[in-house]
Amino acid sequence: MEKRVCVTGASGYIASWVVKLLLERGYTVHATVRSLKDPTKTEHLVCMDGARERLKLFEANLMQEGSFDAAVQGCHGVFHIASPVIFDSPNPQEDIIDPAVKGTLNVLASCAKVPTIKRVVLSSSSAAVLHNVRPLTPETVVDETWFSTKEGCEASYGKWYVLAKTMAEEAAWKFVKEKGMDMVSILPTACIGKFFRPTLNFAAAVILSLINDPDKYPNMALGWIHVKDVAEAHIRAFEIPSANGRYILSETVAYFSQIANILRELYPTLKISTKWEDNLEAPYQISGDKARSLGINYIPLRVGLKETVECLKEMKFLDI
Repeated sequence: MEKRVCVTGASGYIASWVVKLLLERGYTVHATVRSLKDPTKTEHLVCMDGARERLKLFEANLMQEGSFDAAVQGCHGVFHIASPVIFDSPNPQEDIIDPAVKGTLNVLASCAKVPTIKRVVLSSSSAAVLHNVRPLTPETVVDETWFSTKEGCEASYGKWYVLAKTMAEEAAWKFVKEKGMDMVSILPTACIGKFFRPTLNFAAAVILSLINDPDKYPNMALGWIHVKDVAEAHIRAFEIPSANGRYILSETVAYFSQIANILRELYPTLKISTKWEDNLEAPYQISGDKARSLGINYIPLRVGLKETVECLKEMKFLDI
């Protein structure tokens, strides 16, 4: 039987990896982008192995009801990954929250019209888990039962993005429960590794700043995960019948100072700032128990960091 699925926001960092791995598995992929007239959204997709035979591009707008109807028609699964990755805006409601929340509901509404769709995989974020009133200590183990709160989001760095991801996932669970739909959500931490188009994702921008502009960020701690593992988790969450609920993904939790130390070891000629303390204990842990049921062996942090720097060089963001 033909395996046909839809990936929304296919030009993005995680989504383009999902498309790549799906094509490698023999799927026919309906990939949505905001504009078919913009080659930067599609060039890296159409040159992937299998794209000529099994990749179909669709134009779709998160804010337009019914915009995803054509893309999801005839599909057996949908990977909803399209969402703005913007941390600040003069109009956060219009630019960040509405596309995330209303966009998710528009995609799910399109899916609800198609009886062949067996499961939706929602790309959420660890942002929808970590920001609540619970205290975080080195002994704290964060897991899928945690949900961010409005108060926690508003007190966090990049609060509008965090709030949007939290509200979007909450709205999605409410919708699928009412409609009796099968959905699984994937909650990755900061993604590193190779990217396919010359647009900086959040983690790549952080790594570039650690090298070129170390004063840009405070010494924050984040969970880190290889983007290929995230893409693999999305696909396995669709393929494994018993997959259910939420899956938080993190290979490790590390401060920016610890990332800088690894980069210094990997690239001794880089003049990376040593302004931060060393040997800081991770402020919290992230459980990998449930994610292990998807059978993914995480790619080590060092490997992902090296791939990211090499990609920054290849894409001409970094000259070393």
